Amino acid sequence: MIDLSIDEAGLAASVGRARERSITIPTFKQMRDPSLIPSDVSARLGEVGLWDLDPLNLFRITWHNEPIAHGGGYGPVNFMELPPELTGVEARIIVLEGKWFPTGAHKVGAAFGCLVPPLVTGQFDPTRTKAVWPSTGNYCRGGAYDSNLLGCESIAILPEGMSRERFEWLEGVAGEIIKTPGSESNVKEIFDKCNELAASGEDLMIFNQFDEFGNYLWHYAVTGPAMEEVLRQVMGPNDRYFGVTLTTGSAGTIASGDYLKQAFPTSKIAAGEALQCPTILYNGFGDHRIEGIGDKHIPWVHNVRNTDFAVGLDDEATMNLIRLFNEPAGISYLIDQGIKPDLVEQLPLLGISGVANALSAIKLAKYHELTSNDVIVTLGTDSMEMYGSRLAELHEERGEFTTVDAAGIFQRYLLGTATDHVHELSYLDRKRIHNLKYYTWVEQQGKTFEDTQAQWYDHDYWTSIQALVDPIDELIDAYNARVAG
Repeated sequence: MIDLSIDEAGLAASVGRARERSITIPTFKQMRDPSLIPSDVSARLGEVGLWDLDPLNLFRITWHNEPIAHGGGYGPVNFMELPPELTGVEARIIVLEGKWFPTGAHKVGAAFGCLVPPLVTGQFDPTRTKAVWPSTGNYCRGGAYDSNLLGCESIAILPEGMSRERFEWLEGVAGEIIKTPGSESNVKEIFDKCNELAASGEDLMIFNQFDEFGNYLWHYAVTGPAMEEVLRQVMGPNDRYFGVTLTTGSAGTIASGDYLKQAFPTSKIAAGEALQCPTILYNGFGDHRIEGIGDKHIPWVHNVRNTDFAVGLDDEATMNLIRLFNEPAGISYLIDQGIKPDLVEQLPLLGISGVANALSAIKLAKYHELTSNDVIVTLGTDSMEMYGSRLAELHEERGEFTTVDAAGIFQRYLLGTATDHVHELSYLDRKRIHNLKYYTWVEQQGKTFEDTQAQWYDHDYWTSIQALVDPIDELIDAYNARVAG
């Protein structure tokens, strides 16, 4: 769980560092509703770029940023709606845009949720302790960025097979970068490196997104309400919110579904995963190319009991679709098919996992034969900014992308998407998936059998985590007051 006990010595050091660097920390409430942010902070952001290493950008960890690169204020949640002409289904598919966070990815919020509670309680001393950020992609970027803004050293850990752009970006932000063997699916190798560092005797705190409940809590408290806000905005009196579809990755973002089920009790949660590594679907394993979602295990922070569907996604579909959405021949073809140019211009806001999320929504809509009165929500974790090298690799491997290629991909992977590998989870299915946690977390990572049982049988387990938002906000307010002293 999230420990909110106070370490006075560490807290004094943390407050001193924040005072030196003029750091003020936003609350969860302010990230959810930027109208609560002090006007002087909002005014000063007018001189700051979205990705600048400036502590003021802590106040841009919100879904409400104005969608510009420099000097933006706040506005409505950024989203796009994918029309039937593109998806081949009648259901309305709403995609929140993670591009407009600092770093260009919403994982900067998940990292905030993990780092700030120990910082404002004094359990993490930024003057002497390094923050370690193990990840399969954007989370370690967000962690390194947040660490920089909050005045502490960082170590980013990610697989060597991730896109070149991620490593280049980290070189200017993280204190140290460690590459582990493999790609997205090689999560155990990341855990092994963390255990090695923990045994080194160096003063470190490891923020493992797969078992840090701050990851779950941030998405429950911030992403879930952002989704609800968009749904209330777009739904008419005859519309029905059906559910949320998300690739699981660390399973932090899918906590937004827990929030939405409380707001819309009949709604569903669908967990997507690469068909090449179908751990949830088939207890399977393998490598895949949907960057940012790590597999071969069930994350500790995944509330499996609340998950209704598992959806398998072919990574060949995602790789072809990023070409369709970003290559000139693909863009022209989509416009020729009657898709509005302003929507086509937005499609590069979907990175590889964002495309996978959209495909998951399409498959779910077909499976349930949803109509134009049904609404599914998902999100684009990031944009194509971190994947230009992947397009170059595909071009080198497969040659020029032509209109014929575009037509085939559009028909096969969008209009022709089928309901294969969509599995509606029974109670026993969910329990089977949850039981997989034992092998990773009890046998390998030091959790107890009693912990796994509590997650499944204790009905207050997850709501007790959700209830920590207000206590953490109170600690943040007290911390800021002490810094202002």
